[in-house]
Amino acid sequence: MVTPVALAKGLARQWRTSAIDPDVTPADPRLIDAAGAGFCLRHGILPWRRIGGVTWIATARPEDFADCLALLPPGFGHVRMLLCSGDQAAAGLLAHRRTRLVREAESRVAARESCRAGNQQRSAVILVMLAAAVILGSAVAPAAVVGALTAWAVLTLVTQAMLKLASFIAAWRIGDPARMTPEGEEPEIPLPTISVMVPLFRESDVAGRLVARLSRLAYPRELSDILLVIEASDNVTEAALRDARLPHWIRVVRVPEGPIKTKPRALNYALNFCRGDIVGIWDAEDRPDPDQLHKVARRFADAPADVACLQGVLDYYNPRTNWLARCFTVEYAAWFRVLLPGVARLGLVVPLGGTTLFFRRDILERVGAWDAWSVTEDADLGVRLARRGFRTELLATTTEEEANCRALPWINQRSRWLKGYAMTWAVHMRDPVALHRDLGAWRFWGFQVQFLGTLSQYLLAPVLWSFWLLTFGLPHPLGAPLDDLVGPWAAPMLFVPFVGAEALNILVGLYAVRRKRHRHLLPWVASLHFYFPLGCLAGWKALYEVAAKPFYWNKTAHGLFSEAEVTPEPPALPEGLVSIPVLGRIGGRNLTEVAADLQEAAGQASPGSLRQEDEVSRLLASG
Repeated sequence: MVTPVALAKGLARQWRTSAIDPDVTPADPRLIDAAGAGFCLRHGILPWRRIGGVTWIATARPEDFADCLALLPPGFGHVRMLLCSGDQAAAGLLAHRRTRLVREAESRVAARESCRAGNQQRSAVILVMLAAAVILGSAVAPAAVVGALTAWAVLTLVTQAMLKLASFIAAWRIGDPARMTPEGEEPEIPLPTISVMVPLFRESDVAGRLVARLSRLAYPRELSDILLVIEASDNVTEAALRDARLPHWIRVVRVPEGPIKTKPRALNYALNFCRGDIVGIWDAEDRPDPDQLHKVARRFADAPADVACLQGVLDYYNPRTNWLARCFTVEYAAWFRVLLPGVARLGLVVPLGGTTLFFRRDILERVGAWDAWSVTEDADLGVRLARRGFRTELLATTTEEEANCRALPWINQRSRWLKGYAMTWAVHMRDPVALHRDLGAWRFWGFQVQFLGTLSQYLLAPVLWSFWLLTFGLPHPLGAPLDDLVGPWAAPMLFVPFVGAEALNILVGLYAVRRKRHRHLLPWVASLHFYFPLGCLAGWKALYEVAAKPFYWNKTAHGLFSEAEVTPEPPALPEGLVSIPVLGRIGGRNLTEVAADLQEAAGQASPGSLRQEDEVSRLLASG
């Protein structure tokens, strides 16, 4: 209702100062450098000119200017305030320091902990030599090679099963994180501004589904700072935004071109534009719980200072699409509702998910934010937080998104994750002594099981599958050479870890989907035995990409499933009522509940005794 120009004039009268237009009178780049371009963007200021010993600084938030002054370098001397709009301040800064902000986004993480410092050519040579050694060894001494690979595969299988069992027991003791509620009445706390970044790439339905999902949030709009982060060269999303009418609490940040195009690079750049002390991430297809930001604010207010990150629970709104979607939902239910809470409870490194993450901003910036060159920036950030003594907690809130329900997109997505796991393990194992010192023995060896063990299981799965033949009394493909090496005790010895690991997987899956919401998935849990072999293809594809294209970001395909399939049509309104388009909540209640009350009231109102309009008015007035 108020244009930026009119608001600037009104604020100028209120604060008894002048408004400037940086396009007409540009700022002094030296003053921007002295304060820091990122600092200026965060606080909505533009160091403008130094005239006669006075430094003039334009701000878009005059009510916060006094607090901002205390954070400025001492060299600014006597400071006077000017006014400009937020867009003008950002444009004035970017006109001079856009390239510097981009370079900083690409190198926030120190080289010793970043994928960018790796020698890709050397990695490729090592992988080729290892593959050649295995092939040559298999030709010369097949039994010895298969025996060595089997020993390693069984070792990683057993250690992963032990970690899964310990995590299951720990999670069983604390319960389902998505059902935990605080005891007693929730205390009133001053709500902070929360910034949430939503990275978009080639998303054509921004105005429709995305804005509708985010409009379900119950958090105060004046404290909600949602940033749609897009690549400057992304014509698909740009075209969608041209037709979109975004609410005032949703902004667009365009990331300039650079040598790489990854999600963490975009997040690092957009972090400069965030206004809140709490920073979160959602994906483009996410549908968070309406009260999610309230829970984030309350937990950070109560949590110890070493809790740097809150990880929400990820769920899916299309588990009935096909068999692959069902298995994907079961796998994620086990991961987010059983294994990840257990890992956190055991004090191990928490490999973060890529969405529904919320950070204390000061800690996030202290650890260098995201590695722009990593393809699993979430897991890498979880390791760096743990190395610096910070903790991650699971939060009792759920975000729904679209389950990957086609084989090829599933393999592409999983290969990117496994490639990222391999690169993250290699980066942090550059100095094993330092890693052991930072994590301690317990978390160090847990890190080996979590990352190297996971990779080994996906890559060596065919070796283990071949031994399933022995458990059924059938000969191994290698025949006599292997029989001479392992002897008759191989079958009973391998039977225990194989069957035990499968039984544990089924137990964890059944426990994860035992609630009413996922109970229809119980019959499908056992079929995960045929689902995970797809991961073997993804593992070998990931190994190839580590050598050939380590920084290539294989974007997960979305939009294959329509939410209309799970969104019931609203009931027809009784005669005499009209449909009114409404977004948001009324009196803290979900609109579906309000609509049901209105419909019930309309049905109860009899002609001649109470007009329907009066009953509707009474319900709305009562909240």
